[in-house]
Formats: sequence, structure tokens, C-alpha cells
Amino acid sequence: MNTEALDARYRDLDLWPTELAVEAMLEGQMAAIAAIQSQTAAIARAAEAAAERLGEKGRLVFVGAGTSGRLAVQDGTELYPTYGWTMDRMVFLMAGGMGALTEAYEGAEDDIEAGRADVRSQGIGPSDVVIGVAASGRTPYTVAAIEEARAVGALPIGIANNPGTLLLEKAEHAILAVTGSEIVAGSTRMKAGTAQKAVLNLLSTAIMLRRGLVYEGRMVAMRISNAKLLQRARIMVQDIAGVDAEVAADALEAAGNEIRLGVIVARGVPVEEAKALLEANGGNLRHVMPMLEKRD
Repeated sequence: MNTEALDARYRDLDLWPTELAVEAMLEGQMAAIAAIQSQTAAIARAAEAAAERLGEKGRLVFVGAGTSGRLAVQDGTELYPTYGWTMDRMVFLMAGGMGALTEAYEGAEDDIEAGRADVRSQGIGPSDVVIGVAASGRTPYTVAAIEEARAVGALPIGIANNPGTLLLEKAEHAILAVTGSEIVAGSTRMKAGTAQKAVLNLLSTAIMLRRGLVYEGRMVAMRISNAKLLQRARIMVQDIAGVDAEVAADALEAAGNEIRLGVIVARGVPVEEAKALLEANGGNLRHVMPMLEKRD
């Protein structure tokens, strides 16, 4: 297995000057990112299929063990504050349970039945998208979860760092970043982990794009949780709606700090009518703006 192999070049790494060791590690990180280049089309296809499958009620389900599971959870938890993707539309399946985020649980990643049972216990079905991540591509818990997800009609996506592995075979959409051996043998939190995090970032962001949660390069569905974000939201409403700062601030307040709604209200549409208009267009401001132009 490539990710577990010992690279003879780094056999004496512990004897190297620290700066040279750090330089070698950085080169490894850069190579990990480069390994994703061949997968952009696969990531795009997976994102488009996921965005369509999710509809208005489907959930994103992140599955993994150890480092891979922690990276998947990290990516998923950032979708609510960044894109307003609510927590009730996310599921995290971590080998050993969520306690395994901070400490290792012996044997958890080898528990095939737990992978299947966790999918069943969450009521995962045809409207859900299940993203399984494993550097080896053969982690029993993750592979079993992907198999079960496919059996119940969910859309399974696999992310791995070794070719020809079960996870990629069982997934409907396979994303492979071949990162090879690690500088510290078997430490897949390094190159493999970096590639996984980048793939997850690309995949989830592309899904959010296709769900209409980005407009003109802005996070128009973000959750406003502090003064900095409130000011950013006001500027978004001001710029997109083409109004002055006071009108933008009043509209955003009337819209309950919902940016997309605030933009429509700032254009002179009453709040309830704006809500109905946004809902009728699946929350996609790109579809609503031409309608507002015609009204003007």
C-alpha cells in the first residue's frame, strides 16, 4: 500500500538538520496538492450529482476513521457558518463515535458491522449524499458504510489515496489523490491528509456553489454570528442591491439578518413577498435578481 511504504530517502530523517527536514516536509505537502490536479473533473462530477441529489431535504453524510474522519468532520462543520447549510442536514459517522475525534479507539476502524449499523441508525436514504474518506481506501468501517449507503439508495462518494481499493470501487463517484509514501512512514496525517482536506474543501464548496449558496463570489447564505460578520453582510447587501449603507442595514435587519432576503428587501420588495420569491427559486439569488431587474 503506497501510503504505508517506507521511503528510503528519509530513513535518516531524524538525523537531518531541522530546517532541511521542514523543507522536505513542505515539498511533500506541495506534492500532495499537485496530486489532486488530475481529479478536478471527478470532483466536479461528484459535486454536481450531490447538489442535485440533495434537493431541499437531503443530508450530507461524512464518514471516516482516525485522521480521515477528523478531516471530514472539520470540513462538514464549517458548512453551516460559511454557507448556512444547517446542522440538521449533516450527519457525521466516525469510527468509534464522536469521542474518537480527540482520542483513538482501538479496533474501531475495523468494525464492519458498526459501519453498516451507523448508516441504518441515521435513517440514511435516497436523498442523502454519503462521503467516505480513507487514505488506505480499504478501512473496513468506512467501506462498509459506503456499501450500506449504496444499498439504501444514497449517493456514495469515495475519497482515497491508494488506487484500486475497495472504497473507490464501492463508491458511485471515486476521487483518487495518489500521494505515495509519507516522509514519516505511515503518517497519513501528512501528505495524504493534506490532499484529503483539499479535496473535501473543493467538493463541499462546489456543492454549495451548485446549490445556489454563493452569489457573485460572496457567501450570501453565511450565518451572521458576530459584529464583523454583520458588517460584512451589510456591505454585501449594499453592493449587490446597489443601495446606500443605511438602506442596506435596515433591509438586513428587516430580513432577520438573512443576506439573500435582505438584498431583495433592499430592492423594495416587502419581506413576506421577498421570502416567497426566494423560496420559489430554491434560495438561489442568481435566479431572483433578473426578476427584480424586470420589476424596476
